[in-house]
Amino acid sequence: MYFMIICWNVNSISSRLNHLIKIVKEHNPKIILLQELKCTQEKFPYDILEDLGYNIKIFGQKTYNGVAILSKFPLEDTIIGLEGMSNEKEARYIEATITINKTCYKIISAYIPNGSEVGSEKFIYKLEFFKKLEKRLIKLIGYGENVIIGADFNVAPEKIDVFNPNHSDGKLLFSIEERKSFRRLLNLGLIDTYREFNKEVQQFSWWDYRAGSWQHNKGMRIDHILVSPRVADKIITTGVLAETRGWEKPSDHAPVYIEF
Repeated sequence: MYFMIICWNVNSISSRLNHLIKIVKEHNPKIILLQELKCTQEKFPYDILEDLGYNIKIFGQKTYNGVAILSKFPLEDTIIGLEGMSNEKEARYIEATITINKTCYKIISAYIPNGSEVGSEKFIYKLEFFKKLEKRLIKLIGYGENVIIGADFNVAPEKIDVFNPNHSDGKLLFSIEERKSFRRLLNLGLIDTYREFNKEVQQFSWWDYRAGSWQHNKGMRIDHILVSPRVADKIITTGVLAETRGWEKPSDHAPVYIEF
């Protein structure tokens, strides 16, 4: 069975619903991992997306955050929120199990905190989130689960993932603390799918709305799909739907994807 998984920070589902529908009609992804919904569960457009064939689980929040899993396979064993976080009301983590051809997969959509400013309280909260996420992933990997996590990690892992690494070095999204936190996830055995299949390609997933960042390709690759090795063995290709950033009233993020 061939299928695509898409991960996308929509930066408001209500503002980007038509874009999401267009992506679905063009690419027919079997699983969609969304971040920054900026809506409550009651306001989520279930009817429209269910009509497109998706089972849906969301962790919503008014105005901020919000994550969702949309799947054309049944979703089971849903977990809302990341255990042990100091602010459990922030809608940043959702996990579910799907079964494809008798193989179970743990699917995660996560929205890692931005961090605001290196050294700030919000930055410390971001590092705390990474630690709790690492703890959860250690448990899943220890159980032998097939893990797929798609997230706005708010971290550019390497110099190639940043337009101007010398300028960004030590700053938010590219500080040594954030990059170490991300590297610890890879050290668990998870694979950065885009970089695994595109060793030397500089491709970004996020471009600031300000200062003509999109027009001049001044971006960062901060949205990632990480998978466990058995899952990686089934991947055919990976990529970024960068053209969506050029659409009218776009999200500042482009969807990233893997294909099996």
